[in-house]
Amino acid sequence: MKATLIYRFEQDYDDGAMVRMVIWKVSAPVPPATHPFKYRLVYLEGGKRVIGFDNERGKGDHRHAGRKEIPYAFVDAETLVDDFVAAVKDRRKKR
Repeated sequence: MKATLIYRFEQDYDDGAMVRMVIWKVSAPVPPATHPFKYRLVYLEGGKRVIGFDNERGKGDHRHAGRKEIPYAFVDAETLVDDFVAAVKDRRKKR
């Protein structure tokens, strides 16, 4: 499957937390998704994922909140990034 990188962002916080975001445009949807994007957005604390958004083959669009896995309603790449950033900001307010 051919993929074109359309977005990459990395941020390391002074407290050791990290954000990693990567979004590719793919030649065919990753089943069961119907959109042409493959993505992985993750927020880590102490090296462990506490927030994640991805669309793994066979699972479709979903997000991780700690150990919970919740379906995610993908709209477009911009909304995906906005939703992820909002989740990270909310988490960091609670620290």
